[in-house]
Amino acid sequence: MMSALFPTYAKWEIQAEKGSGAVLTDVDGKEYLDFVAGIAVCNLGHCHPKVLASVEKQLEKLWHVSNLFQLEGQEKVAQMLVDHSVGDYVFFSNSGAEANEAAIKLARKATGKHHIVTLNQSFHGRTLGTMAATGQEKIHAGFGPLLQEFTYIDLNDIHALEEAVTNETAAVMVEVVQGEGGVCLMDQEFADALKKICEAYGCLLIIDEVQTGIGRTGTAFAYEQWGLSPDIFTLAKGLGNGFPVGAMVGKASLKDAFGPGSHGSTFGGNPLAMAAAEAVLTEVFAADMLKAVSAKGDWFMKKLEQHLASLSIVKEVRGIGLMIGIACEIEVAPMIKACREGGLLVLPAGPNVIRILPPLVVTEQQIESALAILVEVLTKTDNKQQIHA
Repeated sequence: MMSALFPTYAKWEIQAEKGSGAVLTDVDGKEYLDFVAGIAVCNLGHCHPKVLASVEKQLEKLWHVSNLFQLEGQEKVAQMLVDHSVGDYVFFSNSGAEANEAAIKLARKATGKHHIVTLNQSFHGRTLGTMAATGQEKIHAGFGPLLQEFTYIDLNDIHALEEAVTNETAAVMVEVVQGEGGVCLMDQEFADALKKICEAYGCLLIIDEVQTGIGRTGTAFAYEQWGLSPDIFTLAKGLGNGFPVGAMVGKASLKDAFGPGSHGSTFGGNPLAMAAAEAVLTEVFAADMLKAVSAKGDWFMKKLEQHLASLSIVKEVRGIGLMIGIACEIEVAPMIKACREGGLLVLPAGPNVIRILPPLVVTEQQIESALAILVEVLTKTDNKQQIHA
């Protein structure tokens, strides 16, 4: 079929029609266990009743006026984010890339410096600014000169961090778990060094929580588990459960750098987005929800480790909460396709990692079903590798 869309995505063969919880149904009626969740977006699953009810209620009242008006929904959601974090002020955007653009702009304006240190294999977005912050050559290729003064270092390389940060550094920008980069976790030693170095040089710490935030790792925000206190952190994906919304959260010392006219967004924080976000945060920030995410994630990872330990193609199972990666010795694309054919949707994170991001509301029975499919697909692949070895 001819398409009028730019071919910017290598689309799957599935045409989705509807979803409920962790189940996605295509136009032919086939059901899939959705352990992609919109790439860590639908943390409460598809069509969560409380999010749906909140947005429907707002639809009947007001869709948009502009940020020149006082909007109660913005105040409510901002206060919820501040109450559950180390931040003091919030700027609303429409996406993670926009939130990260705001973070970069704020860091440069507040410090008067332009140099920013980021990590190799990071991902912060595809705008000109966030593309430059992203430490992946494949994201840069073909787009000409990048925004200046970014230095890339390897995750967990303390010596490289010490070498890269200077008195001219505005900020260090990191993910505590690199999602697109392979579900790679920051070492505690690196986190401790990061904190000390930022303090020593007076540079800001920016943490990109676009994929890890909103309960994905078992706490409201992933930085909590590393004992970090970012000056700025960014959110999107799970914040709206599928409704486009992003946020940049900053500490009180940065308030004056983002005064009237310094930054803006026509649709950022519109009433519909705020209705979705308020319902999401009410559900996700409940203590029982976050405990359940940690428990389900720990159980899932242990089962994967047990069942896959004997397979030569599997290097490691790693992750935190319900953000899990299976690192393999071979390219994973054929296995991801086989999982899809078996009724399970999972993602790559680079060529050699299977990324698993189920909704936070996934049931134990659904995890067991997904586990069975993964084990079957990887075992069959391993057996074929042994035969051809």
